[in-house]
Amino acid sequence: MPDTPFAPEPFAPQTAPEEIEDLRTRLRMTRWPDAPEDAGWSLGIDLDYLRELVAYWADGFDWPAQEAALARLPRFRAQVGGLGIHFVHARAVAPAGPVLPLVLCHGWPDSFWRYAKVVSLLTDPGAHGADPADAFDVVVPDMPGFGYSDRPTGPPLSSIDVAGLWAELMRGLGYERFGAAGGDMGSHVSRYLALDHPDRVAAVHRTDAGLPVFAGDPATLTAEERAWFAEVATWGATEGAYGAMHRTKPQTAAAALNDSPAGLAAWIVEKLHGWSDGGVDRGYTRDEILTLLSIYWFTGTIGSSMRMYHANSAIHAGQLTRRVEVPSGFSLFRGDVVRPPRAWLERTTNTVRVTEPERGGHFAAFEEPELYARELREFFRPYRGTGAA
Repeated sequence: MPDTPFAPEPFAPQTAPEEIEDLRTRLRMTRWPDAPEDAGWSLGIDLDYLRELVAYWADGFDWPAQEAALARLPRFRAQVGGLGIHFVHARAVAPAGPVLPLVLCHGWPDSFWRYAKVVSLLTDPGAHGADPADAFDVVVPDMPGFGYSDRPTGPPLSSIDVAGLWAELMRGLGYERFGAAGGDMGSHVSRYLALDHPDRVAAVHRTDAGLPVFAGDPATLTAEERAWFAEVATWGATEGAYGAMHRTKPQTAAAALNDSPAGLAAWIVEKLHGWSDGGVDRGYTRDEILTLLSIYWFTGTIGSSMRMYHANSAIHAGQLTRRVEVPSGFSLFRGDVVRPPRAWLERTTNTVRVTEPERGGHFAAFEEPELYARELREFFRPYRGTGAA
C-alpha cells in the first residue's frame, strides 16, 4: 500500500524565460568537432544535420508553444512509492462498452512523449473513424529519473522496481485490473507487471522482446532462433556502445550531456535516426524532435535516465528467463531493431497474437500513431470488461 494518501494534482510546468535563454546561449556557443568528408551517419551523428538542428533549436524553435501543447494532455503528479511521479491520465470518451484501463510504458531515450500522439486515438476511437467500443482509459507515466518524475537520490530503479510502482499507481487510480503495453525498457516493465502481478494484468502487448537471455540447452533452439541470436550479437557489436556506457559508466557521459545541449542532441538524435523506419527525416518533424530534447534538457534527466541501464544490468538471470503466462501479443514493426522470431516469443511467453505492421520502427507509437493504436485496439479487444474504474 502507498506510504501516503494517493492524491494526484494537476501538472502543467512552465519553463522560466531565463532557462530558455541559457539554453539558446549554450547552443550558439557550441564548440563543433571536425568530421571526415561525406561521413554522413556512418560514424554516428551526421554533423551537418546536427548543425542545422542546433541552429533551429537556438533561434527558431518555440519551446513555450510546445510546452503549452503538451499541457493540453490531462497531466498529473502524485506520490507513488515515496517518489513524485508524473503521468497522463485520460479517461475514455463516450465509451460504447466496457472500458479497459491501459498503462503505456515508455523506454529510452524518451518519456511520456512517446505516446503523446496516441492518447486521443485510444480514449476516443469513435472520433478517429474507429469503433467507440474500443475506448481505453489511458495512463502514461514517466519512469523515475525520466521527464517530470522525480530522480531517485539513492540507487537507480530497475524495470522490476518500476513495474511495482506502476501496479501501485494503477491501484491508486482505482484500477484493480488493467492492460499493459510498452516498448524498449517499457517492454521489460510491461513484462514484469505480467510476471509479478498476473492477477491484475488482463493482457500485455509489446513491440519487442528485448535482448535474448537463454539458460537452456542450445540444441533445443530452432534454426530461426540461432540465426536471431547471431543477428543480436552483430547488432550489439556495431550499435551497442551506448548501452555499454549506460550500464557501466553512466556518470561519465552524463557530465558532458547534461552540460552541452548539442551533445545531448547528438546522443539522442542518432538513436532516433538509427532505430526508426526510414530515418529521422521520415518519422519526425524538427519541432517534435526538439520537444523530446527540450524535455530532457529542462528536467536535467539524461544522467538519471541512463542510470536505469545500470540497475537493469544487475537483475538476476533467473528473473530474465521467467516465462510470462499472462496472454501476450507482439507487434513487430518493420523498421524496429533485433526483431525476434515467433519461436522465441512462444518459448518465453504465452503468445496469443503476433503481427508485423508494414510501417514503423522502434518508436512506433510516435512514428505511426494510427497504426500503433489500431494494433492495441485489436489485441486487447478480447480482454475488455476485466477492468475496474
